[in-house]
Order: sequence, then structure tokens, then C-alpha cells
Amino acid sequence: MRIVIGEGSCGIAAGAGKVHTKLSSYLVNSDIEIGIAGCIGMCFLEPIVDIYDGKKLLKRLVKVKEEDTENIAVSLRNNDFEALKKYEISTEDSVFLEKQTRIALRRCGLIDPESIDAYTSDGGYSALKKALTSMSPEEVIEEIKISGLAGRGGAGFPTWFKWNAARNSEGTEKYLICNADEGDPGAFMDRAVIESDPHALIEGMLIGAYAIGAKNAFVYVRAEYPLAIIRLQKAINEAMEKGFLGNNILGTSFSCFLKIKAGAGAFVCGEETALIESLEGKRGMPRLKPPFPAEKGYENKPSNINNVETFANVAWIIENGGKAFSSMGTENSKGTKVFALTGKIKRGGLVEIPMGLTLREVIYDIGGGIRDDKEFKAVQLGGPSGGCIPKELLDTVIDYKALNATGAIMGSGGMVVMDEGTCMVNMARFFLDFTTKESCGKCVHCRIGTKRMFEILTRITEGNGKDGDIELLEELCDGIRSGALCGLGQTAPNPVLTTIKYFRHEYEAHINEKKCPAGECAALRTYHINEEKCKGCTLCAKKCPVNAISGKVKEAHIIDITKCIKCGQCKEVCRFDAVEIK
Repeated sequence: MRIVIGEGSCGIAAGAGKVHTKLSSYLVNSDIEIGIAGCIGMCFLEPIVDIYDGKKLLKRLVKVKEEDTENIAVSLRNNDFEALKKYEISTEDSVFLEKQTRIALRRCGLIDPESIDAYTSDGGYSALKKALTSMSPEEVIEEIKISGLAGRGGAGFPTWFKWNAARNSEGTEKYLICNADEGDPGAFMDRAVIESDPHALIEGMLIGAYAIGAKNAFVYVRAEYPLAIIRLQKAINEAMEKGFLGNNILGTSFSCFLKIKAGAGAFVCGEETALIESLEGKRGMPRLKPPFPAEKGYENKPSNINNVETFANVAWIIENGGKAFSSMGTENSKGTKVFALTGKIKRGGLVEIPMGLTLREVIYDIGGGIRDDKEFKAVQLGGPSGGCIPKELLDTVIDYKALNATGAIMGSGGMVVMDEGTCMVNMARFFLDFTTKESCGKCVHCRIGTKRMFEILTRITEGNGKDGDIELLEELCDGIRSGALCGLGQTAPNPVLTTIKYFRHEYEAHINEKKCPAGECAALRTYHINEEKCKGCTLCAKKCPVNAISGKVKEAHIIDITKCIKCGQCKEVCRFDAVEIK
């Protein structure tokens, strides 16, 4: 019998490390092996403990606490699986994985990310061997072309085209770079892959390096991902020892070396030319294009950049053939896509689905719908560079063309779900705050334009909006999109444009009526007590920090709005839902 504990960042944050330590102490001198895996994607159920008989999964225990470990250990020693039922995953939650098609995440949460033997025993590095011993670089590129794999970092540019351009560029010194600078709020796809299956990234990069003729490769990963960096470095060291990295890989003439560069956390470094500047030791600011990195990239040498998810698909494509990959998805978007499902969702985590499913299927069938059974309002796709899609477009197909038509973008895969209590003006303000702070400042349109937009949105959410603000926002959006130098600035207006397009009435209510329809903007809230619901328990009055609530015991209370500081404590403590926001 074998126990595997999910120890990605989400699992560790939920207490998986403590669970591991306790279980190990209770199972000392037993024949039960205890190991780790990365994140299987069900972040909402962490810590997760899987029980295996060989490769067969016997039980999946979820939300395991430290205090549960003794009971679990006793049950395992006695082979009493009946006693484990109360910890088992429910049939309803099992649907989360059953409805997915996992390629980039195929080993995540299933193998030990710190063991190269676990990777190779599951077929790892066989695709690299196939590419190096039976395929030419041109044949590798052709297979990627047949697959239809597009860059998963956001732009959706054909991977084969970038590889081919780098291969055909003049010069013998070329570089392959992995963009792991995942900076979108709510996105953690790349982090999970590196933490859970680092050799999949290495193998995909090696095949890419072989295809373009690069002997040196870099993984540019944000420093805020310490566990990912530790596990990737361990994987690199193991791959070097086993002959999968270094000189004359697998006895062939192909040599390649891989290094990690920890980025300083600038969102703009997700843009490929800004990333290259940072990799060279300079301030991360975008370059003018052309020339493109395929011609003059790192150290002005031909370079290719793809993100983690893109490389994580490569070995599967080489192993199974490009046609197998292209058979999934839609005419415009082939294969699968990984999303980080977050926000007001019941089952949040990592989701990998074939292109062509609808937003409704992901949010309701896989994600389980909206938390607390509230009404769905919108979903933000593509992070701060994306857009908000309203409930009337829930049946939009997930592919590049269909999402672009809504005003949103696929992006790297962040999917933030919002419920009826979300103010869309404030949501746009949140993302503009982010992009304003993350602007590198190189071009005026982005540096100044986003700042002015943020100021207008702040004014509106504080009840100081005025006639013409919406039109001014639209004018600024157009100017920034057309004038910004890089993708950060060009897409920064998307959250504002889509919220104006689909939720204009909320902007108008803020400006004309000085009201926030969602009741989220504190400056526009007024708290009232519903006399019919109030039981006069006095709890709200006792909790009010400014004594703004008055009333006798067992009689309806009243809030003096001239004293109320809108802290919301009265609403939090009311057991009868009598406190209302207007």
C-alpha cells in the first residue's frame, strides 16, 4: 500500500506538510510507503491524501486535518477502509476531474515531482528520445505544425511558426527561453505545472531546443514561486545526472544546458521582449518590434520564447502525433487549455478542458456553480489584460476567436468568476489599479493613460462621477490601445471597455444616482434595518463601533445614517438578515 500526499503550494498552505509529518509518525515501522505529489487541481479540497495499491487508486481522502491523521493511520494498519468513508471525496466533487481532458496536467498530482525515476517510469523522456533518434528538427517542427499548438501564454500565436523562424534565422548561437513569469491575478497554471511535473517542462524545452538548434535554454520564473524554483532546480540536476541534459544527450550529437533566472516580479516581464531585457540584467522594458526575438532576441541572437503550458504539451504531441492533438478542440483552436478557476466558485482549482466547451460547462459542470448558490454575474478572462463576459454570454465557446468576439481574450488562462454582489465598476478599477502600478513607464499612453483612467474610476466608485466620464473613459481606452508600445498597455483598457459594454447601467447608476447596484462600493452604501425582520436582539447595537444604532430590546432598531461609518459589522452579526444595504 502506498500513500501520496498532495504537496503543491495550495496543499502546503492548507496544511499538507503537517498532515504528512503526523501520518509518517503514526505509520513508523509499517509497510505502508508515504510519498508526495504536486497539485492535482482540486485546490478546494486540499489537503488531499491518496491511497494506492500499486498504480491503482483505492481511496481519495480530502480536506484532511492534522487531527484526522491518527484515525486514518489506525484504519490503514487494520485495512479498515470503511472507517475512511467520512474523509472520502464525494461523488459530486469527483466530477471536477472526470469532465476534464488532461495533457499539460497529465501527471500533475499523480507522480512525485522530486523524482526523475517517477517521471521516466511513467514514460517520461521517451518523446525526447524519439525526437533525437528518429526525427530531424524539421520533422519535429512539422509535427508541431500538424498539431495546431498555439502559444498558451495569451497571444495564441502558432508555436511551429516561431520555432521555424528561429531555426531559419542566421547564426549558429541560438537560445530557447521559457516564460514562467506568470503575473495575472488569480492565475497559477504555470506554477502548478513546474511544482507538480517539472520534467515535463524540461522535456518539452529540450525538444524545442533541438528543433531550433539551441544549445542553451533559460526558464524565467518569478521569484514569488520559491517551491517551483526549488523543484525545477532539483529536476535540472537529476536530468544532468541521467544524461537528459548537458553534452551529447542520450548519446547523440545534441547538447543543451538549462538555467533558471528568478525574475523580480514585474508584470511587464511577461511580455517577451521585456523578459529578454530582464534576462540580460537590464530593467524590464519592452523593445520595439521588429526585429522580433526570432531574429534578435537574447544577446541579439535568434531566440524563441514560449510559456510553461505550451512546452508541457510538446512531449505528448511528439509521442502521440500532431493529429491526435489537433483532433481535440475547434477549427480555430486545437487541443486543450488549462484554466485557473477562481473567485466566487464552489469548486476552484486547475481545469484542463478541450477547446470548444462553453463557459457554462466549465463554471457549472466542472466548477459546480456559484458559491452559496448566488446568481452568476460575470467571468473575467485573461487577467488584467482580459475582459468581463456577462451571464447572457455564458454559452460562449472557449476558443480564441469566440472569446475575442466578446471583447475578452483567452489570455494565459485566468478565469475569475463573479457573483451578484460584485460591482463591475469597482472590478474594472481593481484591474486598472494593477496595470497602472505594473506599467514600466516607457510609453506615455500606458504610463499616463492608465493613471488617468484609474483616477476616473476611483472618482466614480466614490460617488463623485460626473457627466461625460463614461465617454472620456472610452476615449482614453481607444488612445491607449492604439498608442501603447507593448501588449500590457494595448490590452489594459479591456476590463473597462467590456464592463462599459455589458454593464453600462452600473456606471450610470454610480454617476447619476450616486448608487452602487451591487452594494459593494463603501462610499455609496447606506445601511438600513428592515423593521419586519428585526427581532430587537440588540446584537447589532452592541457591535456598532460608533453607536449609530438605537432601539429597545425586542423592538425594531434604527441606524442613524449620519453617524454610520459603513463598516458593515451590523450586517455581519445580524442573525435575522434584517440589515440591508441600499
